[in-house]
Order: sequence, then structure tokens, then C-alpha cells
Amino acid sequence: MTVFRTLDDLGDVTGKVALVRVDLNVPMAEGRASDLTRIEAVAPTILELADAGAKVLLLAHFGRPKGERHSTLSLSLVQGDLGRVLGREVMFVPEVAGPIVAQAIGILGPGGIALLENTRFWPGEEKNDPEFAKAIAANGDFYVNDAFSAAHRAHASTEGLAHLLPAYAGRAMQAELVALDKALGNPVKPVAAVVGGAKVSTKLAVLEHLVARVDHLIIGGGMANTFLAARGVDVGKSLCEHDLAAQAEAIMDAADRAGCTVHLPYDVVVAKEFAANPASLRTCNVHEVAADEMILDVGPQAVEALADVLKTCHTLVWNGPLGAFETPPFDAATVALARTAAALTAEGSLVSVAGGGDTVAALNHAGVADLFSYVSTAGGAFLEWMEGRELPGVAALAR
Repeated sequence: MTVFRTLDDLGDVTGKVALVRVDLNVPMAEGRASDLTRIEAVAPTILELADAGAKVLLLAHFGRPKGERHSTLSLSLVQGDLGRVLGREVMFVPEVAGPIVAQAIGILGPGGIALLENTRFWPGEEKNDPEFAKAIAANGDFYVNDAFSAAHRAHASTEGLAHLLPAYAGRAMQAELVALDKALGNPVKPVAAVVGGAKVSTKLAVLEHLVARVDHLIIGGGMANTFLAARGVDVGKSLCEHDLAAQAEAIMDAADRAGCTVHLPYDVVVAKEFAANPASLRTCNVHEVAADEMILDVGPQAVEALADVLKTCHTLVWNGPLGAFETPPFDAATVALARTAAALTAEGSLVSVAGGGDTVAALNHAGVADLFSYVSTAGGAFLEWMEGRELPGVAALAR
């Protein structure tokens, strides 16, 4: 595992200025954050630094302003929600560098917290411009990155600053890196991976990377249809990328060579129309799908067999649902397998790590998100990690 410094490695920080990169890119409704998950995730790091007497300056992006100021994308809109979650007063500073920031630092007492403006208002942020990074760094004593979800981007505030100031992982970043190392870095074998979702095309690199690292690869969602079709199964009018049959075959061949068992559904839930509880709903063997039917979930027998597979494993990585879980009853397989994984985690026989937007929603829907060992809210960064790619924001924290 990459060795990186954490807040435990900080000495006395009283009166020192901490530049802390956080993820405050929250969804908004009627002028307020409609989901506080990301703010709650970074609160422990902010409060720990403030309570230790540091002056905490928060750096974050908000939306995609493309290097220009937009009043609708100002982080001042998040200031109130941030203050409420922290239970502290938060000063807003309409700049990220220069004399106005220096002035704000002068006003802040030890333990004070300030939120700087949207880093993406400046073109130097996404270009990772060294001069822009230097201008931000000039006002700080040390740098803390607590935004794993932005770690796959080499931007000035996620990567550049780590080369200019003593750099540390915040508590959320630390928890994420420890969990990911347990999942695929140095996992306890056997390892299972559940990979679902609509399209193989978006997860090709993930699947190619996983077959060499896991013992069981469980494929669900629309992706499974592409693999079934590649095996000669007629999937009717199911969502399927027929043009990717060769890639699917190559992944299955690579799995064979690596000793990885690929699990595809053998019974499925089908319907003639995609709607909640359709009249045409039925469960059948994969070889019995009619030309006018579509596969919308994994069947109960296959789910039972997959549950038995998980009982033989010690580590699980999960990304993507097994069926069209947003529409009942096509949530049954995802819910059932997620609950099995949660029960095995609770009894201590399984380390379960999950991530990606749909996955978090599916585990919340199943009522088990809090029961997994770790659930990552990062989307793109989690996928790139599953692809085995180096994340610039993480690499820059390495000692």
C-alpha cells in the first residue's frame, strides 16, 4: 500500500493555516443542499483541525463553470449548509489566493474556518497551472486532501498543492484508501467482485483489470446480457451491446487463464414491457427468453447460488446493481444479494467494499449501506481505482 501522511503525523498546528481540499459539489434544490452526504463526510477532518487550533481554509469546486465566475455556481451557496453541519460559523472568502485571502486569515482566530470561492472559477485550476497552485499555496502552511472523489483529476487544488506544501490525507481520504487497499490492494482471499450496470462499454477496463485479481466475477445488470449473447444465448429485446461480443469473449478467456470464475445468471426475470410490476412478468431459464421479452433482473435461483459463492469468500468489491433496481420488482436480486453480503459482513467473515453512484443508491434502497465495511460515494475516482489506474491526487500524497 502507498504510504501517506495523515493528520496523526501533524505536530502543533495552533495558528497555522491549513489548506484543506474537500468535496462540496452537492446537489441543490431551492437554494439549499438536497443531500448533505459529502459535507458530513469531510466534517470530521475540518473539526479536528479547527479544534487543534489551525486556521482552516477550505478549497472545493462546485459544478462546471469552465474557468469563469458564475453567481449560480458560487460556493457561497453552500456556506449555510456547511455551517449547520459543522455547528460552527464559516466565513466566506470570494477568492482562492492573493491579498483578500491573506486579509481573511488575519481576521480568523485559531480554530476559525473559512470557505474559499469555487476553485474552477479560475482556468489555472483544471489546467493544474503551477503559478496558480503557487498563488494558493502562498497563504498556507500545510495541505490536507480529503476529497477522494476528485482524486482522479490532476488539478491545482487536488494535485499541484501537494508538491508545494507538506501534504496529508484527511480522515475521509484515509478511510477510503485503507478500505480500498483491503478490497483489492492486499485483500484476504478468496475475493469476489460484483459488477453490474447497463453497459459493458463503460466497464470494459474494470472487468479486464478484475479478472486477474479476483476469484469470482459476478456480472449483472444489462452488462450480463452482452456476455450471455456472446455465449450464444438469445436475449430477445433485452438491452445488449451485440457489437462487444468479441470483447466479452476475450474477458471470459482471460478469466479462464487467471483461474477466475465468471458467474452469469442462468435464471432471469423477464417482461414484455419495462414498467413496475408488469402483467407479462415471469421468471425463466436464460435459454427460454422469448423474442419479444427483455431480461430485467437476475432470477431467484441464480441469486441463491451467488449467495453461496459469497459465503466462501472473505473479500467483496461491489460496483453496480444486478437488475433495473429503481423499478420494482426488478430490485429483488440486488436487494437479496446485498442483504446476504451485509449479514456476512456483520458476522465478521466478509470485508465488503462498494462504490459508485448507482451502487450507493441500490444499497440504501436495500437498507444495508451502513452494514457494509465501506461504501465509497466517489463515482469516477472509484471506477478508475477499479480499473487499476493511478489516481493523481492520491499519488501526490505518497511520502
